[in-house]
Amino acid sequence: MNWSTVEVARVRGRSRLISCHNLQPLKLLNPRSPTPACHVVLSSYGGGMVAGDAIRLRIGVAAGARLVVSTQANTKIFKSTDGAVAEQHVAGTVAAEALAVVFPDPVVLQAQSRYRQQQRWQLHPTATLLLVDWFHSGRMDQGEQFAFTSLHSELRVSRGDKLVLLDRLSFEPGHHIAASPANFAGYQTFFSLYLVGDPESGLFQRLAARLEEQKMPGSTGPHFQVSSQNCLVAVSRAKPDVYLLRAAAHSREALQPFCDQILQELATEEMLGYNPLLRKY
Repeated sequence: MNWSTVEVARVRGRSRLISCHNLQPLKLLNPRSPTPACHVVLSSYGGGMVAGDAIRLRIGVAAGARLVVSTQANTKIFKSTDGAVAEQHVAGTVAAEALAVVFPDPVVLQAQSRYRQQQRWQLHPTATLLLVDWFHSGRMDQGEQFAFTSLHSELRVSRGDKLVLLDRLSFEPGHHIAASPANFAGYQTFFSLYLVGDPESGLFQRLAARLEEQKMPGSTGPHFQVSSQNCLVAVSRAKPDVYLLRAAAHSREALQPFCDQILQELATEEMLGYNPLLRKY
């Protein structure tokens, strides 16, 4: 089984891409960074994945390096006409004192599409990982909502030899009621952010503080009306070394302000030194 690969290491004080190998349908781009951080952009032929596509990517971040991974645009999952599934597998390792940021655009699940993704990350006890997982219920500008066939997602993160995070999602609109309050209610875009690292690390503490700032004021009060909110955000410290932020909104634009807050923190000199997505939109 062949994998695309990305390896980043510290070279003369800068984080450099020292190994890069991509296999179709994945394309790997390495735009020049104005700071010592390294930026890798995931792209694809045709702007998305068709049924039967299988992307497998290994990411290695060496000691002390800084890497941000983003996508060129939304990842469109096109319809499956024969039951085949589009799949994406990521296996990442982050070494001592390194920082890995994964901040993709949303996955857009088009009508009759089938998608499965799996991510496994192995962190050194002093490493930091900030990872975003984001999907749309369909082509929202066309009024498409939960017309896809299936979505299956799994994320595993270990620190040292200990599994600290396991998050799974499996949803099939044909067998569930998407609009149920127990599922997605009336929301159409869903954003999860995971922060894993050493609780004593300055990077972890600063990012955790910025996440805490995203908590919705009055969200536990008696007059909080979920149905009236354009955007819902929940932040929790699942474990001493794990933070989880979940957000749901009616549009991507509603989530952009708090995305900007996170990116602003990442732009500090101690982290990436710039906002790699600032001029994207």
